Amino acid sequence: MPLPPAATALLIFAGTLLLVVFRPWRLDIGWSALIGAAACAALGLIHWSDIRDVWHIVWNATATLVAIIITNSLLDEAGFFKWAALHIARFGRGRGTPLFVATIMFGATIAGLLTNDSAALILTPIVMELLLALEFPAPAVFAFVMSAGFIADTASIPLPVSNLVNILSANYFGLGFGRYARIMVPVDLVAITASLLVLRLYFKRRIPRSYNTLRLTRPALAVRDAVTFHLGWIVLAATLIGFFTLDRYHVPTSAVAGAGAAILLVAAGRRHIVGTRGILRRAPWNVVVFSLGMYLVVMALRNTGTTAWLSDLFRWFAASGPLRAALGVGFTSAFLSSVTNNLPAVLLGMLSIHDAGATGTVHLAMVYANIIGCDLGPKLTPIGSLATLLWLHVLARRGTHIGWWIYFRTGVVLTVPVLLFSLVTLALWLQFIGGA
Repeated sequence: MPLPPAATALLIFAGTLLLVVFRPWRLDIGWSALIGAAACAALGLIHWSDIRDVWHIVWNATATLVAIIITNSLLDEAGFFKWAALHIARFGRGRGTPLFVATIMFGATIAGLLTNDSAALILTPIVMELLLALEFPAPAVFAFVMSAGFIADTASIPLPVSNLVNILSANYFGLGFGRYARIMVPVDLVAITASLLVLRLYFKRRIPRSYNTLRLTRPALAVRDAVTFHLGWIVLAATLIGFFTLDRYHVPTSAVAGAGAAILLVAAGRRHIVGTRGILRRAPWNVVVFSLGMYLVVMALRNTGTTAWLSDLFRWFAASGPLRAALGVGFTSAFLSSVTNNLPAVLLGMLSIHDAGATGTVHLAMVYANIIGCDLGPKLTPIGSLATLLWLHVLARRGTHIGWWIYFRTGVVLTVPVLLFSLVTLALWLQFIGGA
């Protein structure tokens, strides 16, 4: 007897997640999602019109992310991030607490302007290299590394380009770059402040009182390609200005980010110092296929009525005003992110918010709460985001192993209060500005 369509869609969804998280036979995440989408298509759970609609939703978001990561990789190869990290290490002047705070703020800046993936995967190895050079003990290394990984997600709220979750949501709900920033930058400032306080309290005893700055190399020595390094400042500033100004002319963010990446690629390629071909090969092209495939699997859940309960739940949250809507949707999305990965979670949330039919300030509270929940929720468990899984892999290769139980125990304590403060701030801020 064949399974009902809803049960079939749920089994395919669960199987796809298992392939993505555990990667048997080193199967690429793009292929994993594509297998799930193909199974849905073969069984009639999705249709050709769904593929067209999903492609329209994901192409700009994923292309923007790929372009930004190429830009960040070029800057990293040129020595940009290591140069900045060495300056920050010197800024601490041999005192542990100022170094801890400065490292967190550096990570927050990178996450906000250059995506959470860059903050987690590029900054972490540099921070570890500095800590080893300074001969920090293992407990201190754990505190700094966990804090860097944590802030990479909690500070990825302010701009649409700060996180793939943000880009997808902004595109789906038609949130302009400036409008999005107006609402989320204040929330991000609260999230960063709350993160800083929570991290400082939690890791207080692990932070060394002092360190020897004489062990640090001069920042200038970190610069491998001076032309790309200096041009990078101009490109970053021009790209950010382009995001804000060209949005009113309906220029896609991928075009702005792609132009910046292309300029840096040409400049770096002409000097043959930075390996541009290798950077292009290592760019996350598979994220385009992954996003498309994962979204189609989620669409199958919706087509079979499997997500109706979530729409009903969100409708119930919406009935009691912006604060309850923000808290309810935010914590639900955070939980879904922690157990299913934040990309399918944000897609489920987006579709369910649309189906819930809320309007005005309540609708905006739900939209932005879903983003916040899917940005912060992944810190609850190691499987919450692909960036976290890759981050743990990077740490393991460098001799720092963080067990899943230790990660979960730490993640819950750190994430819940920051998530609560952020969602309350969102609801209050939306009511203050009238949801504009």
